[in-house]
Amino acid sequence: MTADPAPGYVRDPGASAERTRLAWRRTGMSATVVALLAARPAFAPDARPGIILLAALAMAGWAVLVALAYRRAHWLAVWPPRPGRRAVTSYALITAAFALLGTVLVLL
Repeated sequence: MTADPAPGYVRDPGASAERTRLAWRRTGMSATVVALLAARPAFAPDARPGIILLAALAMAGWAVLVALAYRRAHWLAVWPPRPGRRAVTSYALITAAFALLGTVLVLL
């Protein structure tokens, strides 16, 4: 997966791309925990359809977050690493939606 660097190009001695790739993985794992906590009320015996729908939205958001994190980690593993322009913005928007969804679940 890693291509040879271009002639004259010096690799980053601090391995910043590798650290960033690992951070994306940690973020994906954190999103998994948040999604499972958001889906937990749907498994209660007296769960209403609205709560089940919100839990389904949380799981859909989690799937998108994990796909984004996986894709971003993939592009950080190639040489030279590709910049993540829309991935970071998309991740931030979905994370904000998670916060809103969590607030609604707490209020229900």
